[in-house]
Amino acid sequence: MRGRLHRLKGKLVHRGWARIRTFGAIHPGSHRSEKFGHLGEGSIISFPSTAIDGEKSIHIGAGTLVASWATLAAGYVPDDPDTPPRALVIGERCVIGLRSGIIAHQSVELGDDVWLGQDVFITDGNHGYDDTDQPIGSQKGSVEPVSIGDNSWIGHGAIILAGSRIGRNSIVGAGAVVRGDVPDYSIAAGVPAKIVKRFGPDSGST
Repeated sequence: MRGRLHRLKGKLVHRGWARIRTFGAIHPGSHRSEKFGHLGEGSIISFPSTAIDGEKSIHIGAGTLVASWATLAAGYVPDDPDTPPRALVIGERCVIGLRSGIIAHQSVELGDDVWLGQDVFITDGNHGYDDTDQPIGSQKGSVEPVSIGDNSWIGHGAIILAGSRIGRNSIVGAGAVVRGDVPDYSIAAGVPAKIVKRFGPDSGST
C-alpha cells in the first residue's frame, strides 16, 4: 500500500511540474510575450528561466527555442533607459541551450540557425578596474558589439567575450573562450580560442 501511494504522489508531482512548465513558458500570445521587442511565431522561452530582463530591447525571430534556466538580459539593470531598442537580437530557428546566458549592454546579435550548447555565456561588456578604491564588480568597463553569423554552432560551456565576431557556418569548440574574430567556415577551440581548421569552398579543405 505504501509503495502504491508513493508512486501516486510521484506521478502527481511530475504531472503538476509538467503543467507548470507548460503554463510558465513564454511564447507568442502569452502574457509576458507582450513585453518583448519581438517574439517570433513558434518561438518559446522555456520555464523556468534564471533571469529575463530588458525585454523591450530583446528581439527573437521565429521558431527559436530558449531552453530552461537560461538568462537573457538587455541593459545594465532592468528598465535601463539607456539600453538601445535592439540590444539583444536572436535570429530564426536558433537554439539556446540549458543554463546559457546572453548579456547585452549595447549589442549582441545572433544570426539565423545559430545553436548554443549548454552553459554557454555571451556578453558584450567588461568590468572596469581603473578605480582601485572601488570593487571591480561595481565598475562599468568597455562595451564592444558581439555578433555570431548564420548557421554557426557554439559548443558546451564556451564563453564569447566582448568584441567577438564569429562568422557564418563556424564552430566554437566546447569550453573555448573567444575574444576577437572567428572567420566564416572556421573551427575555433582552446583558451584563448584559436583557429584550428578552415573549411568550405575557399579554404582548400572540406
